[in-house]
This record gives sequence, C-alpha cells and structure tokens, in this order.
Amino acid sequence: MKHVSIIVPKGNVSAVNIAGTHQMLTWVNETYKTPREAPLFRIQLVGLEKSPDSKGGLFALAPEVLLSDIERTDLIVLPAIHSEFQQSLEDNRELNPWLVKHYKQGAEIVSLCISSFFLASTGLLDGKPCSTHWASANVFRELFPKVDLVDEKIVTEYDGIYTSGGAYAFTNLIIYIIEKYAGREAAILAAKTFMIDIDRSSQSPFMVFAGQRSHNDKKVLKAQDYLERHYHEKISVNDLSEMVSLGRRTFERRFKKATMNSVLEYHQRVRVEAAKRQLEGGRKTVNEVMYEVGYNDAKAFRDVFKKYTDMTPVEYSSKYTSRIFS
Repeated sequence: MKHVSIIVPKGNVSAVNIAGTHQMLTWVNETYKTPREAPLFRIQLVGLEKSPDSKGGLFALAPEVLLSDIERTDLIVLPAIHSEFQQSLEDNRELNPWLVKHYKQGAEIVSLCISSFFLASTGLLDGKPCSTHWASANVFRELFPKVDLVDEKIVTEYDGIYTSGGAYAFTNLIIYIIEKYAGREAAILAAKTFMIDIDRSSQSPFMVFAGQRSHNDKKVLKAQDYLERHYHEKISVNDLSEMVSLGRRTFERRFKKATMNSVLEYHQRVRVEAAKRQLEGGRKTVNEVMYEVGYNDAKAFRDVFKKYTDMTPVEYSSKYTSRIFS
C-alpha cells in the first residue's frame, strides 16, 4: 500500500486539485480492490493545523492529520496555492522543511499547476525540469532561474518529482501516477471513466502569448510595442536596434534578457498569436490568415505555427473555429 499525503496548505488553495486527486486515486482503490489485498493507496489530507484555515474557493478545507503526524509517506501531492506567493510562503513556512525531509527519506512529490512556485522555493527543483501554468511561466523564470522550466509540457518527471501544466492539466499527471503505480490498463480505464485525453503531452495549444512586460527596459518596451503593432511587416533586427538607438548586439542581449525570447522568436510568437485569433473566428481560410500575418510561404507558416502551438494551422482551425459560422 502506498501512503499518499495530499497537502492542504493555508490560504486560497485549489479545491479542485485536492478533491480531484482524492477522487481519482479513491476510484483506483474501489475499482481494483480484492477481498484478499489491501487497497493500492492509503490517502490522507495533511495540513499544518486541524482548524479549516484553508479556503478552496467557496468552502473551507479541513485536513485529517497534521504534518507532524506523518512519520513516513510515499507520495506527496501539492495543490496550487492561489494566495500571493510571498504570503503563502510565510503562512506555510513549516511545509518547506517537511517536504525536503520526506523527499530525502524517499517520498516522491507531485506538484500541480502553480504549486511549482512553492516547490521551487525549497531548492528541490534546482537543475530539474519542471512545468507550471503557461500564464505564470515568465514570472517563474525570473524567480527561479536555476530550474529548467519546460512550460510547454503537460507532465514532467525527474528524480522522484512530478509537475503538471496549468489548471485541469493536473488530471493528466494523476493519470500518469495511476499508470506508474497501477499499470497501463488502470490508467486507460481511469482516463475513459473521467473523460481525460490520455497521453496528451503538450499545453502549447492552450497558451496565449503575452509578451513579458514586467521589466523596466524602456528601449526594449519600445521595440516590443513596434513588433506588436507591425507584426505583419518584415522587420529586421538592425532596423529595430537603430530605432531604439542601440548597437545590434547590445539590443539583442537586452531584448532576450527582458523578454526571455530572441527578437525573431518574439516576432514569430506575436504573428502566431494573431493567426490563432483569426483562425478562431472562422471567417478566413488558412491561406488568408497566413498572408495577413505576414507570411508568403505556406510551409514556413505551418512550421512556425506548429513550433509554438504543437498543431498545424489546419488542425488548430478545425479544433477552435467558432461553430456559429460553420
């Protein structure tokens, strides 16, 4: 029997992460129980205090046991904490050493959505691959440069640490955990039962690119503004660097540092985001959209589009086109 500690932190936590994980693992126990064998998982909600100080939206979440009650555990599940990050660290300061202690004793850790921020603060993610909600990727990179953030991934696993992409992508990670502990057959049945797209590996189709603007480099901001207004035009790095009165190498270095993208990548991503919005409307063909966002070569457009969405323009249009106009 694997002991599973689903953490109930203080603050505004994801009740969906907690309840969904509990429900799916309990389903495994009930579906595969036998009279002679113990259930596969022993699941407990573990908190810092017995009083329901954790809020999951509209209701309070009360843990069954405390951190201090757990002598040994096999799997620790961290739900997303939606409270302000520094405040959540302060409120849950006892949790960090507890996580490190049990990880060193052999426990595996499952980080759901933006709980990656909390886990990264322990140092356990340094040098390891990690995913998080795509909308939080830029902030995560700034705070934790030692972590190998692969924000396009739905699930990562490395050295006993698992992470998931944003929001309901946590269900894909729980299916992954079920497959590891209960086998492929159980994972497939669980995916069918809970109607989860098994083996989905990328959250790229769901990403909405919004250029990193939390920096204070005014010249880079000026270049970003220009790229976003004139994305359909052919724009050279030389022209941009001259426009902001910087040498090309200095401009490229400052742009990459501020935005986490090269100038070319930024231009491509702005174009692809514009193309996605037009395809979603359903009024234009793929070729019309291609020309309007500044591409003349169908293969080049398809390759760039797939690079950032993990789908071809035709596949994207088929998936997201508004049915009102079909």
